[in-house]
Amino acid sequence: MTTLRARIAALMILAILAVAGLATLAASRALVPPPPQATIEPVARQIQLLARLAETGTTDGLALAATPAAGAPVAPAARFLGRALEKTGPARAVEVVRGPDSPALTASVQLAGGRWLAVAIPDMSPPEGGWKIFAIWIAVILAGAAAVSLYAAERLVRPLRLLEAAAGRIGADATLSPVPETGPAELRATARALNRLAERLAAAMESRMRLVAAAGHDLRTPMTRMRLRAEFIEDPAERGKWLADLEELDLIADSAIRLVREEVSRDATAPVRLDRLLPEIAAELAELRHPVRLGRLEPAEATAGPLALKRALRNLAHNAATHGGGAEIALALEGDCAVVTIRDRGPGLPPEVLGRVFEPFFRVDPARRKTLPGAGLGLAIAREILERFGGTIEIRNLEPTGLEQKIKIKARKPADK
Repeated sequence: MTTLRARIAALMILAILAVAGLATLAASRALVPPPPQATIEPVARQIQLLARLAETGTTDGLALAATPAAGAPVAPAARFLGRALEKTGPARAVEVVRGPDSPALTASVQLAGGRWLAVAIPDMSPPEGGWKIFAIWIAVILAGAAAVSLYAAERLVRPLRLLEAAAGRIGADATLSPVPETGPAELRATARALNRLAERLAAAMESRMRLVAAAGHDLRTPMTRMRLRAEFIEDPAERGKWLADLEELDLIADSAIRLVREEVSRDATAPVRLDRLLPEIAAELAELRHPVRLGRLEPAEATAGPLALKRALRNLAHNAATHGGGAEIALALEGDCAVVTIRDRGPGLPPEVLGRVFEPFFRVDPARRKTLPGAGLGLAIAREILERFGGTIEIRNLEPTGLEQKIKIKARKPADK
């Protein structure tokens, strides 16, 4: 019972049952027969009165016979009634029997002349089947309390469910789709607040993209002037250092612009045969003299932007081939997902930086920036593309050495082989 809805429902059920329990306690008292001393003496007085009437000759409506009424004797009741008759009048011989076809009791009192007066004893016990009625009463209370409580809890947590649903609809570009502003006042207020938040978030994302793109573009002009001035440096070694730094700046600016384009682009999706795309990527990297080896490739077809998906997988494979001393690519179809595994033979990554490798411009060792190409945006761009098409990527170290990149994306087995 960890959800707020369950807790509210449980609290309301307990509250309703507490109130209903008091009413049930009062109703259950009606099912308990009254104590014998409260009922038998009034019956004895009535029998004494009827006996005196019969002895004085008034017999109209009275059941008189020479013998007691037939039936199964009930000795305890006879003794109890006999003592009550002694308290309310003269002692009389009495027999109590239960009829063969009815659970009712009949008392036979001997009169002064020897005849017997038969009188039915009123049944003070609860009605037959009373406990079944009581059980039904409890069941109806429980069902009603549960239904009312669950409905009330559902209404109370609807704004929270709206928040949960809205958070689940946040896309890979960190934007939130509009929420309908309908329903009760609280629900409309929550939806209105979410829509305002979505507008501000979209404006902030757009502003960030414009800032990054403008910064990358505006850097080109001063870098061009600096490159021209560097050409006039007489010392060849110094001139080479300046040109290398400018080339790195140009690469960073170009990578920043590409990252913005990936975040704002929305390429049309189409079926992509992953088992055919991966050999193309391996061939392209082999032409650039990067060691790439293909493992088992199961047939799998995903729905994505063909060029964008190829760019993401090529970035990941290029990263493994460049920094890991070679890449091994495999493809497997697991359920409704295609799993692309890219392994290298490099030293791996420190465990404390595994969660940061997808940050833009992140480099494990900044000192290696001079010796290894790239601006630290390959993994960031790859993840941006994969998440746009519902995919995920995980990175882990291998034993004893190496790094594994595991990409999962929705896929199916192609119809054609």
